[in-house]
Amino acid sequence: MDQKEYSSPLSLRKVQVTDEFWKNEMELVRKEVIPYQWEALNDRIPDADPSFSMRNFRVAGRINEKRRAEGDAYRPVKWPLQFQPLPEDMDHLEERFYGCLFQDSDFSKWIEAVGYSLTQQPDAELEATADEAIDIVCAAQLENGYLDTYYIISDQNQIFTNLRDNHELYCFGHLTEGAVAYYQATGKDKLLKAAERYADYIFSCFGPEEGKKKGYPGHEIAEMALVRLYEQTGEEKYLELSRFFLDQRGTRPYYFDQEQPDRVKKGHEEELRYAYHQAHLPVRQQDEAVGHAVRAVYLYSGMADVARLTGDESLYAACERLWDNMTQKKMYITGGIGATHMGEAFSFNYDLPNDTAYAETCASIGLVFFARRMLQIRADSRYADVMERALYNGVLSGMALDGKSFFYVNPLESLPEACHKDERKFHVKPVRQKWFGCACCPPNLARLISSIASYAYTRSEDTLYVHLYMGSVLECEFGGKKADIRITSGFPWNGRVSVQLKLDEESEFTLALRLPGWCEGYTVNGKPGPGKASEAAEEGMTVKDGYLYLRRSWKDGDSLELDFPMNVRVMEADGRVREDAGKAAVTRGPVVYCMEEADNGRALHRYLLPFDTQITEEKSDVLGVPVVKVFADGLRQKEDAQDGGSRTELYHERRRTEYEKVKLAFIPYFAWANRGEGEMQVFVREK
Repeated sequence: MDQKEYSSPLSLRKVQVTDEFWKNEMELVRKEVIPYQWEALNDRIPDADPSFSMRNFRVAGRINEKRRAEGDAYRPVKWPLQFQPLPEDMDHLEERFYGCLFQDSDFSKWIEAVGYSLTQQPDAELEATADEAIDIVCAAQLENGYLDTYYIISDQNQIFTNLRDNHELYCFGHLTEGAVAYYQATGKDKLLKAAERYADYIFSCFGPEEGKKKGYPGHEIAEMALVRLYEQTGEEKYLELSRFFLDQRGTRPYYFDQEQPDRVKKGHEEELRYAYHQAHLPVRQQDEAVGHAVRAVYLYSGMADVARLTGDESLYAACERLWDNMTQKKMYITGGIGATHMGEAFSFNYDLPNDTAYAETCASIGLVFFARRMLQIRADSRYADVMERALYNGVLSGMALDGKSFFYVNPLESLPEACHKDERKFHVKPVRQKWFGCACCPPNLARLISSIASYAYTRSEDTLYVHLYMGSVLECEFGGKKADIRITSGFPWNGRVSVQLKLDEESEFTLALRLPGWCEGYTVNGKPGPGKASEAAEEGMTVKDGYLYLRRSWKDGDSLELDFPMNVRVMEADGRVREDAGKAAVTRGPVVYCMEEADNGRALHRYLLPFDTQITEEKSDVLGVPVVKVFADGLRQKEDAQDGGSRTELYHERRRTEYEKVKLAFIPYFAWANRGEGEMQVFVREK
């Protein structure tokens, strides 16, 4: 890998997002999600599953306080390491751990979102609340640096004895991500120091040295979090520990079997048992995305980070193989991944059912993480195209337009009756939920949307890469010379982009602008731009791997006007995707569209989209949120009626089907399920 190609995200303190579309999403997170999540963390949401997150930290803090006060005389109660039923009276909970064993991470994702939000919108009251929460969390930390309330409260002798299932290293990873984000936003290092102490303790427990554990996380994220801690602190041991976890994963004998030998199921093929954890093979030998989808993309993100920082070619090659398998054989058109609710996992190649799709919001978010890290290694538009697809579709569909309810599962077809009556589809919800007992998706949305600028732009020593077109004001410096860059964008509804430069003095650097894969042609300052595969210089322009490179000695006041036409495209799936045979989906620019009962009526399966249909579009809105709607001349299959009567038979001899002309209406997929319960489908029958 060429070191000169590497890039890093811009500091969020150097970017102000002004984009009409994304600023609205960020404000929803700031005004609705972050305050709501804080109430949820403190169990103050009526009719929502309690979190117990902050309560568990407070209980752990009291245990530490008693230990310090009583010393060896203190003997904490050892509670069973299992879920406990809740008493009817929540005011009389015992001093024990409640909730999911990974509930600490809910706080960590909240504080991460708070940090990102503060870089865009200072808020003294929110910052004060965050500081108080950090005090509560840090009070729970043991003297040796360990910080996980499940074991602090229940039985500290069991620490790191069940890595496969009990999420200690997962919680550490989220704590570290949140600590770094909050420090970078505020300069306050209390939580960062706590994360460092925890990382130091983990380093003392794991490693190749004799006497250390040879394990690795059951649920990945520590790998990428340790890299982030290394990049923040410069401490090599954190990078070393991340690489150790990657190197150990999938080696034999399997660590999880050694850790808990009594639970090994005889007669089960070993690789199948550990595919769920991506621990079936050493990571450099893996070439198919398998197992729990969120865990997988978190692992792949860590692999890409370590490959970039260490120049590990074999690790990078594995990342490329896994990327290609996942995006070319296992990804929905919406950027959703993880087709089956059985294990929230990837299915086999080309198995992408629409009505039972799992496509967890967190999995699309993890795909965005992976894409950005691959872009940091090499700017290739195929990574950014997928990142954009996931963001506008598979990610945003996870949150209601008002920011007050959420999807865990993102199907591509929904029949409310089936959601309520068919056990195979109980995981599919026809309307978004207030919150979840396992509340990973809403806070994950909050932290991603609040940090969206770090996915739009990266930079190397002399190049600014624009991966997503998003209205922003960027503060950059090239060769010691300051460059303020203002970008305005009409995305996702129109492809007009303006780039204006304000420079104190003339400065030479490169702008690398992504050429979207959905765009057939584009213009630069009103002239056709060079082709996507062009390597020939034209007015200082070159094209490589789907990016337009403009290297110039820029002057104050220089500007660019770009236009990426957004035409409606009717898309078909690969013929090996059985569920989409004879069907098509409507897209426009980066946005995937769907039909919804609110616009088209019931029985959407009867509607057909003719091949040569006339398609129109118009500016509109969904519940006051501006969108572009798409309309097509379509057909509706008439309901069966024998000889004009009202009686029908379940089966009958085939006869010519009769259709009536209708106007089909399509809305952006991310906007579905905001107007009550109703049918929805992305792929429509063709004729």
